[in-house]
Amino acid sequence: MQRVKTGIPGFDKILNGGIPARNVVLLAGGPGTGKSIFAQQYLYNGLENGEPGVLVLLEEHPVQVRISMQQFGWDINKYEREGLLALIDAFTAGIGEAAKKEKYVVRDPQDFQSLIDVLREAIKDVSAKRAVIDSVTTLYITKPSMARGIVLQLKKVLSGMGCTSMLVSQVSVTERGFGGPGVEHAADGIVRLDLNEIRGELKRSVIVWKMRGTSHSMRRHPFEITDKGVVIHPEKVVKLPRTSDW
Repeated sequence: MQRVKTGIPGFDKILNGGIPARNVVLLAGGPGTGKSIFAQQYLYNGLENGEPGVLVLLEEHPVQVRISMQQFGWDINKYEREGLLALIDAFTAGIGEAAKKEKYVVRDPQDFQSLIDVLREAIKDVSAKRAVIDSVTTLYITKPSMARGIVLQLKKVLSGMGCTSMLVSQVSVTERGFGGPGVEHAADGIVRLDLNEIRGELKRSVIVWKMRGTSHSMRRHPFEITDKGVVIHPEKVVKLPRTSDW
């Protein structure tokens, strides 16, 4: 089996070598759990290893994302200049001076087909092997009944064009699910990031709920966010209190 190594310290180990190629992985978690950092790190590690990528931004300005990634030492500007990375602005609708300089812009973020068209164009232009959509929840937050259908359409495009992808999915602090009705069945993999109070201290943890095409750790592992990104400790296990929602 062909696997895509995420390059995130500790994560490939709990996946027994990486994500099966062309899988669409739902990266779910509450606020402050590190979802965007995790997904951006996956994308950047691919660029560093010669795998072009696409990053769809639905909730942040592209300029702010470039600045945020730079703080971890992830300079994506050179990859954009070299035509190896496409940032798709589905946030500003092209409004503002900075937004006018973006190459890939979804003029109407409410028009899902418009997003799909720009996504296809970007993947083709850079010959993308990795893709991140941050966050997919934005596409159906006001129409939850469409969640599964939207994820399936994205999967058809992303997998069909050869990308191994992460879809960032938002959940509330106390929510047990994965960010939309039926999305867990549409995705090939589900990775849940959590931030729980344990004995008076907030602890970060990750658990792989499913991953088609590979066996994986069934345990909840601690992770931390360092100045170089996410670091997972696969040799350790987090035990949540009995009062937890889990």
